[in-house]
Parts: sequence; C-alpha cells; structure tokens
Amino acid sequence: MTGIGRASVLIGAGTVVSRLSGFVRQWIMVIALGGTLTAAGNAFAVANGLPNAIYAIVSTGLLAAVVVPQIVQAAAHEDGGTAFISKLFTLGTVALLVVTAIAMVCAPLLVQLYAQGFSAEQRALATAFAYWCLPQILFYGLYALVGEALNARNIYGPFTWAPIVNNIVSIAGFGLFLLLFGPLGDVVAWTPTTIALMGGTATVGIIVQALVLFLFWPKTGLRIRPDFRWRGMGLNRIGRLAGWTFLMVLLAQLAGIVQSRVLSEAAKGHAGVFAGQNAWLLYMIPYSLIVLSIGTPYFTRLSEHAAAGRHEEVRADIGRSIRTVGVFIVFATFALAAASIPTSRLFTDDARTAPVLALVLVAYLIGLVPNAVQFTIQRTFYMYNDTRTPFLFTIVQAGIVALTAWLSGLFIPIEYLAASVALGQSLAAIVQLVLATWLLRRKIGHLGTRSWMLGLTRFVIAGVPAAAVGWVVFLLSGGVGGWMTAGTGLAIVGSCVIGVVALVVYVALLALLRAPELRSALDTVRRVVRR
Repeated sequence: MTGIGRASVLIGAGTVVSRLSGFVRQWIMVIALGGTLTAAGNAFAVANGLPNAIYAIVSTGLLAAVVVPQIVQAAAHEDGGTAFISKLFTLGTVALLVVTAIAMVCAPLLVQLYAQGFSAEQRALATAFAYWCLPQILFYGLYALVGEALNARNIYGPFTWAPIVNNIVSIAGFGLFLLLFGPLGDVVAWTPTTIALMGGTATVGIIVQALVLFLFWPKTGLRIRPDFRWRGMGLNRIGRLAGWTFLMVLLAQLAGIVQSRVLSEAAKGHAGVFAGQNAWLLYMIPYSLIVLSIGTPYFTRLSEHAAAGRHEEVRADIGRSIRTVGVFIVFATFALAAASIPTSRLFTDDARTAPVLALVLVAYLIGLVPNAVQFTIQRTFYMYNDTRTPFLFTIVQAGIVALTAWLSGLFIPIEYLAASVALGQSLAAIVQLVLATWLLRRKIGHLGTRSWMLGLTRFVIAGVPAAAVGWVVFLLSGGVGGWMTAGTGLAIVGSCVIGVVALVVYVALLALLRAPELRSALDTVRRVVRR
C-alpha cells in the first residue's frame, strides 16, 4: 500500500497543477474566442474536439484494455519486454499516422458530420481550425502510448505532469493572440493568420506534451527501436482484445456525433458545444484529481494480482479502491454542485449567463459518482483480458446517450438543450454501472458490493446537507447578482468559501455517522500534505 500511496500523491500533485494551469488555459482561450456562447467559440470547440474525442477513447479504452496488461505480462520475458514493446510501439505509431492522415483528408466531412446546425460561414471556420487541430491525434496517441507504458512500469509522475507543459505553451500562445488581436467572437472577423495562431497554439502544446515523456523513457531500462517484424508477437490475441475495444470506440463516436449534431443547433447565443466542453472541464477536475490519481496505481496493482491468479486480492482491492475514491468524490460532487454558479462564472463575461452554464454542469455531476465507480469496475475486466464484456455494456450506455440526445433535440427548448444532453449522459452512466457490476459479479464472484454501497450511502447522507449549507452561503452572498459572481477573482474566492463550508459540514456528519472511511481519508490527506 505504500507504493500505491506514494504513486497517488505523485499523480494527485501533478493533477492539481495540471488542472489549475489547464483552467487558466481554458479561461484565456474563452476570452480569446469572445466568450462561451459565441459562433467562433463553438466552431473552435468542434474542431479542437475532434482529436480530443479520439484521444479520450484511445487512452481510456484501447491502451488501458490492451497495452497495460500486455506490458505488465511482457515484463516477465527474459529481455524484460524490450522486444515485445518495440514491436507494439512501432505498430501503434504506424496506426496513429494512418488515422491522422485519413482524418486530415476527411476534415470537411468530419466538421459537417459533427456540426450540421452550423451556418456555412461557421462550418468554414471550423474546417479551417480542424486542419490545424487534427494533427494532434498523432501526438495525443504517442503521449498516451508512452505514458501508459511508463505507468505499467510503475513510473507514474511524467504522464501526469507532462500536460502542465502543454498548458504553459497554450497560455503563452493564447495570451499572445489576445495581445495582438483581442477577442474575436464573430466568424467573419477571422483571417488565415488568426486561425493559424489559435489552432497552431493548441497543436504545438500537444506536441510538446508528448515529447516531454520521451525524456523519462530511460527510467524504464528498455531500449526501444523500430521493429516491423510483427509476426509472432501475438497479434491475433491482441487483435481479439483490441477488436472489441475498437467497436467500443465506434459506439462512443456515434453517440458523440449525435450529441454534437444536436448541440450544434445552439450555434450562437445559447449553451452549445463550447458550453458543454467548459462544463465538462469543471466536471473533470474532481474526476482527474481523485479518480485517476487514486485509481491508476490501483489498476497496476490489480493487473499484477489478476496476472498471478490472486482473485481474492483483486476483489479486496476493488472494494478498497471504490471506498477510498468514494469518500472524496461524493464530497466533490455535492460541493461543486453548490458552487456551480460561481465556478461557471469563470467561463462567461456576463453573470446573467452563469446559471445557464451551471445547469449544464450540475447535469453532468449527477453521473460523477457512477463514473468514478465504473472506473474500477471496467478496468477489472481489462485486467482479465476481457474487452468483450465492456463492449456489451457500452452498447447500452452509448444507446442511451444517443437516444436521450436525439430526444432532447426534438422536444427540449434550445435554452435547456445542453443541460438535457448532459443529463442523458449521466443517466447512461448510472445504467452502465449497474449492468457492469452485475456482469463482473457473474465473472469473478462476489465483489463485496454491499460493503462499498453502504460506504457510498453514508457519504451521500453527509453530502446532501453539506451541499445545502453551501448553497445557503451562496444565496446569503447575494446569489446571481451578489459578490460571488461580480468578477473572475471573486468567483474563485466565492467557490472556495462554499467549498470550505461544505467540507466542514461533510466531515462533521461523517464523524457523527462514525464512518470508518473518514479516518482513512484523513490519513491520506495528511500523507499528501507531508509529501
């Protein structure tokens, strides 16, 4: 457990700095694009979202499902896995180059596919941005491939800290854009120079982020070289594993396309694609800080237990991981919901639009706890080299996401469209978790579900009053027209005040409920502070 604690601290510290710097990056970018509800903002959001979507799926799907377990197992080879990893990296790089080239050729079609509601001028701007952004696919993939390999060798820090360099590059680039051209929210105001600086900045940041990881590769002790002799490396087996994951990619992309097409109808003046991305950024702060920093080291440990056939230890670690993550993630969910309006104010220059963005955020937050638990459940399937079962419950999840988005486009007023789409995604996460847990129990036996469900219930019982008190603090500050939404700095202060008040109430109630997880959580915090 010492190794997991040390890795969690390292990943958590990196995630804090990464998310804070990423927040500044996004804030400056929003200003440069004229705000969250502008036509230019939505155009850039669609273009920059194309490589982001592919990376998100690759990093949490294909690599997590195939690469990490294979590298862990290859470590037992006589050469420490050098030959196998060389072949795997060569194959992965070739595949990334092919995918990137195809995406570049199909850029106009991709924009049309994702943004049917855009005007001709807005589609043209999004396409121009896409040509600059789509090369990110290659470097996102290399970053994920090398980073997951480092994680599999118990080298956790670089994968988490490298995005900070990306954020610094992007902050400098977007800041230069503002200095030279000021905010540009109107699509007709953009020129080839401004497009190149905005799109190029986003892509250069990803390139630097990927290259930084290669500096840490010597720590693995592996000498990787290009190796195109793929025969004999078990491609049939890897193909079977990756095949199901590829189908999961396809399902997720189809659901994402439906969401994007629906949200593109809110092309200007309403919460659309850009607003959804900003709300998702806020959502991902607790997810990344808590779930990934604690869950990633557990995943490597679980992979080792599964490979050795220690199934009881796998079950024990599943429950431990969920309860440890849960005590933090439940608080984060309710605290962020209570502070949703001040935090949303950071992405708009008009306090009156903050509640619109806050509604989208709260709709996403409903799925935060289920997604946190799902992180452990789904990766347990991957540990046993089972990617077929995750595909089955992903069919249900993607179907619900697509269906709810489509129904939202038909029946929900445009001012509530983004919130309705986000709510559909949360509903899908809940259903997916229930189905995945049931299927995992059938696969490996009892999971101690009652134990960690009781723990989560205690956390929710403490979280609801904590959020209520935090909301009262916001109302006493003047609400939407009060000091917490008067400006960016005050919004940050207000969010912190609400968070601190909610935390005091949450900890007090957990102590009153005699939650055994509270002591463990406090010990974790103390270790983090000391380290």
